Amino acid sequence: MQSGELSFTHLIFNASFLVQLVMLFLLILSVVSWTIIIQRSNQYKIGRIKADTFEDKFWSGIDLNNLYQECIKRQQSLVGLEVIYTAGFKEFVRLVNSGPADQEVVMDGTYRQMKVAESREVESLENHLTTLATIGSISPYIGLFGTVWGIMHAFVALAAVKNATLSMVAPPIAEALIATAMGLFAAIPAVMFYNRFVTKVEALENRYINFMDEFATILNRRLVTVRSQLQRQQQASHENREPVQEPVAQPHVSKPAPRQQVFREQDMSQGQDGPRETYHHPQQSLRSMNMQPNQAQNRMYQQDGARPAPQQDDGPRYITPGVAGDAYRRSQQQYRKEH
Repeated sequence: MQSGELSFTHLIFNASFLVQLVMLFLLILSVVSWTIIIQRSNQYKIGRIKADTFEDKFWSGIDLNNLYQECIKRQQSLVGLEVIYTAGFKEFVRLVNSGPADQEVVMDGTYRQMKVAESREVESLENHLTTLATIGSISPYIGLFGTVWGIMHAFVALAAVKNATLSMVAPPIAEALIATAMGLFAAIPAVMFYNRFVTKVEALENRYINFMDEFATILNRRLVTVRSQLQRQQQASHENREPVQEPVAQPHVSKPAPRQQVFREQDMSQGQDGPRETYHHPQQSLRSMNMQPNQAQNRMYQQDGARPAPQQDDGPRYITPGVAGDAYRRSQQQYRKEH
């Protein structure tokens, strides 16, 4: 037997039709598997690089509004953290501008929106991983099916020969084993890269979740700061507001106090116009005469010729004020008659 008769291509083309179909199907699965592996590897690499770039810019101290405007300008090419940030900040601004909502409502709505964006990003990262897992699972069994079928075909061919030799049995068995080899060739890379990609997806997902928590904390702190500033501005504007002029209340007019008694004294000194009458407040008259009230009253009674009352401890007293009044009126009548 020549070595060329058992070459790889010779075994494939000389295999049975069913084994050839199995080999073709496994070849297609292998091509699909490697296509997914290359495409997923590039996507995860780009996602990691963009995540690193965005985080460096985010933590560099850039203003959140400016960062949002930069993301909006290239909205069609956003990936990963950029999508989560844009969705969260947009929802945060919308809820804040919609009215005086509760702080928990604003933060809950913002976090839900970021969670939706994060779920979509993780879903895009997991695209075709199911296909890769399926290829890794079924390829060995498909190859095993081709192997079993090839061995059955070889034994059927040997049954028709009376004197079977190894050269007659070897080619059909080799053809069958090629199917198993192709199945393993499609399954091993698929399983290996599937596990690796799942690890990368979990790492990116944890990175997204951590960013969401940190970004939500920053937005919560900013919301508290903005609301405290608004409260201070409102309080300052309220204090600087001009006072409203209230109607002036009319003053309460009380009854006039009773006029105090004024003693009238005669100044008996003669002048050009005769005796002068002067009026003094009671206390002022007493101070000017340097007398006590009882002494002043007794003096007036003595001038009018009134009879003094019996002496007591505090000086002479007179009977009644009515007597002094009568004496005073008599003196006035006498003065008018003389003049």
